[in-house]
Amino acid sequence: MLQCNQSEIFTEDGRQRIIGSRMNLLNFRIEHIGLAATKPVDLRNWYVKVMGATEIWTDAEIPPAFLVRLPGGEILEIYPSTIALPETCHNKLAGWRHLALGVESIDATKKILEARGVVFDQPIKPAGGKGRVIFFQDLEGNLLHLVERPTDWRITDGSFLQETVA
Repeated sequence: MLQCNQSEIFTEDGRQRIIGSRMNLLNFRIEHIGLAATKPVDLRNWYVKVMGATEIWTDAEIPPAFLVRLPGGEILEIYPSTIALPETCHNKLAGWRHLALGVESIDATKKILEARGVVFDQPIKPAGGKGRVIFFQDLEGNLLHLVERPTDWRITDGSFLQETVA
């Protein structure tokens, strides 16, 4: 979040303006994540069946677009793509590469997803910042991963902090 701690800002024409003691200029949050799909209906069905998502909106287009809410509250927009690349599943390809889903237990969640047909072709690995991760792909090859963090792990102001639980 960008903050102005002084009691002034400058307007576009360079003039100074008094506004008060503190103002939040930017306060972003991720509202949803867009996911272009070659077969949006099939991908929506996969997220509902396998990941426990709930459809919260669809349009009347053919093929349709959807908003689905994951069990943790995150929203995915699944919409028709006009081009697909086989490299989509390569985690080092430039651009957004994976959706990280925080879980309390990788082992328990992995078992549930395996029972629903998810294939994990790599072992559980150490997570950047501490914890464990395991990658998998959705129906169209988009990368997701489960991440399990220690109970005393949290992020504050962009810093990784390890705090002792009292």
